[in-house]
Amino acid sequence: MAHDLEGPRLPSARGPLSGAVLDHLLGTGPLPASEAVAGADPYGDDLQLALYLCYELHYRGFAGVPADREWDPDLLRARAALEHRFLAALRADTPLHDSVEDAVGELLVEPADGTGVSHHLCEKGELWQLREYAAHRSLYHLKEADPHAWVLPRLTGRAKAAMAAVEFDEFGGGRADRVHARLFADLMTDLGLDPAYGRYLDAGCAQALAVVNMMSLFGLHRELRGALVGHFAAVEITSSPASRRLAEAMRRAGAGPAAAFFYDEHVEADAVHEQVVRHEVIGGLLADEPHLAPDVVFGIDATEHLEGRLAERLLDAWHAGTSSLRTPLDAPVATEVPHIS
Repeated sequence: MAHDLEGPRLPSARGPLSGAVLDHLLGTGPLPASEAVAGADPYGDDLQLALYLCYELHYRGFAGVPADREWDPDLLRARAALEHRFLAALRADTPLHDSVEDAVGELLVEPADGTGVSHHLCEKGELWQLREYAAHRSLYHLKEADPHAWVLPRLTGRAKAAMAAVEFDEFGGGRADRVHARLFADLMTDLGLDPAYGRYLDAGCAQALAVVNMMSLFGLHRELRGALVGHFAAVEITSSPASRRLAEAMRRAGAGPAAAFFYDEHVEADAVHEQVVRHEVIGGLLADEPHLAPDVVFGIDATEHLEGRLAERLLDAWHAGTSSLRTPLDAPVATEVPHIS
């Protein structure tokens, strides 16, 4: 897995909001006015990139950006305005279930005639589509489980112990070569992609950015801990069957053993995690803080809402025979991935 201790390079601006944030990160300009944020498309490229830039300072930062920008008061105020616009839209646009039981119950039912991205890739996906999918998902999977770790100090008892146990698995169970972010980097190498952290930020669409931004938003705000748990449940409950389809897609397209292994690992692990998250993380949280049930529902349903938007973007492009990325991928580069046992 490629390591860049200085962080990835800064991306190109996608509009005035992200342009202003980029200028401020380099110390060359003012931040966007609150009026500009209030009038921006909450799901658009410009706002989503601006918010992603702010959040990334709490992960690895960017090459050439001073580390103390993470706690720049002006930047934090600008981030708060971006967050408010995004969160208000999420709350307004997300259809909500009546209860946690209803929301979780729907996640547990696999549709007989599924039409999502994993179904498409399993049944008829082409290698170029798998490469695009990996490039989009790299914005999260190269820091897999990191956004969810923010919630650990906000939990207690059963919920905390169970969440920590699942996170321990995500971080490789003590083995650096089994850290899921490392396994995804190996997948990218098998697909002839550059596994460097943040390499495909310029290429990723707004819908992909929004999914990752939602995780950071929920994780960084203590008041949204219930939403983070709901989001985490939505991911873990739906992961195993989707991963089975994606592993089959990788094999069918001849992507290589490391590409299939990443999803094989999630088929088994997330089948167990689903039970732990349902009964111990959600169950423990609501036993301690029953008033957070509506937030858990919101986290589940907001995840499904944003994942649906991303799926629509990808499938619309692929059905039209066009790229779902903002910038084209380089031709695959053949590289051998070490075998993991």
